[in-house]
Amino acid sequence: MSETRPAIVVAAGGDGDRMGGNKPERELAGRSLLNHSLAWAMAHSDEVAISVRSKEQVFEQPTVPLLIDRIGGIGPISALDSAFRFAAQQGREMVMLIGCDQPFLPSNLPSMLQLGIGANGCALPVSHGRDHPMAALWRVNRSALANYIGGGGQSLWRFADAVGVTRVDWGDGCDPDLFANINDPAALAKAESQLSPRSD
Repeated sequence: MSETRPAIVVAAGGDGDRMGGNKPERELAGRSLLNHSLAWAMAHSDEVAISVRSKEQVFEQPTVPLLIDRIGGIGPISALDSAFRFAAQQGREMVMLIGCDQPFLPSNLPSMLQLGIGANGCALPVSHGRDHPMAALWRVNRSALANYIGGGGQSLWRFADAVGVTRVDWGDGCDPDLFANINDPAALAKAESQLSPRSD
């Protein structure tokens, strides 16, 4: 395993329609969802960036690089394209792509995924029987991703399978679910009630 920490890119380009729009700026426990994700990322990497569809999506002045999607209309895999480019520019062999709506990610996630990835192209966590490709570690392979997208591929799951994936099981006993996504007002309210000071 490389001693160099992977880069981390926070994907903040979704529409957030179920939240009424502008998901990254929605407030949770006194700060925006995006700031929660950035704080987590910056605690685990010295190379952090935000991926968006356009710079207008982030109202706050970002303190890290802002990556604009090169390819529109293909969903979250466009953020992975940005993440691969960013990591390569920083000389990192691996990059984590996380969503801006996951405030409970575990502190040992990067190290556990690095331990698990082996020779594969991806390591992703599994909890409550669900894969979480938006909290995964990827080995930077720009040519494989370009070929996949060029062939019409858009699914992160299928790309993970194509490059070889290790699934790292976090079990079902986590409450709150460490990989929960905040996709609507009800989920935001639930997270507000569950969020308490954390040591990580």
